[in-house]
Amino acid sequence: MPGPPVASGKSLCHNSGVQIGSAGLSGSRRLLSVAITSLAGFLGLAAIAAGKQLSGLDHATQTLVQLAHDPLLDAAMNGISGLGENYGLVSLIALGVALLWHRSRRWALVLPLLMAGTGGLQLVAKWAVDRPRPNLAAWGFPSGHVLSLVVFFGLATYLLCTSTLTRRWRWLGTAGSVATVLAVAFSRLYLEAHWLSDVAGGFMLGIAYLLGAICLVETVARRAADARVSSAQKRMFTLPTTNGPAPTSIRLSLRSE
Repeated sequence: MPGPPVASGKSLCHNSGVQIGSAGLSGSRRLLSVAITSLAGFLGLAAIAAGKQLSGLDHATQTLVQLAHDPLLDAAMNGISGLGENYGLVSLIALGVALLWHRSRRWALVLPLLMAGTGGLQLVAKWAVDRPRPNLAAWGFPSGHVLSLVVFFGLATYLLCTSTLTRRWRWLGTAGSVATVLAVAFSRLYLEAHWLSDVAGGFMLGIAYLLGAICLVETVARRAADARVSSAQKRMFTLPTTNGPAPTSIRLSLRSE
């Protein structure tokens, strides 16, 4: 079955559809600056949440969401929220690895480790803040569902935007990823599992963690690629000549300019 079309004039790297080192040095710096800003926003929200404080916006949003309650929506909201449960995340990770294995082996290997990190990150954050949820259950801040799915679908969006797929497929994939995360975020409010600030904290921490991880992985990959090129350029070659009674050799060392 043929896959999505590839933009003309571009070749696939290692038959992947994902460009190697696509973030680039300047791109990595921009991602890192956004990650630091997002982390600062999360820490600000965490400081407020640690004092067990709720804003008027938290209460107002919860009241508005409860007005939308309808028994017909309950099953759908539980199903959407299930994407952030363990069974939903395991299924998404398995699907992601399968899709990436022949396209970007590097990210196929990184994905499970990245998602495992979200689990540890949210446990530490929830334990440190320990603010109750709207339903009075413990450990509400930040939303683990939102954190995990921001990382998963954020990575999917990054790989799509740096791929050689046509613009139409990149936009469709990005829109689908954003819509999925927003739907899960709304479902957590609808089910009274989180306050709005819990959801915002999940977004901010997820963005900071994801962008930091992308910068790290791309930097390591870029340096490894540079090292391979440098090694190849410095390799010595021996060329035989026919001058003189016996063959002599000329050693050439290729150096980067």
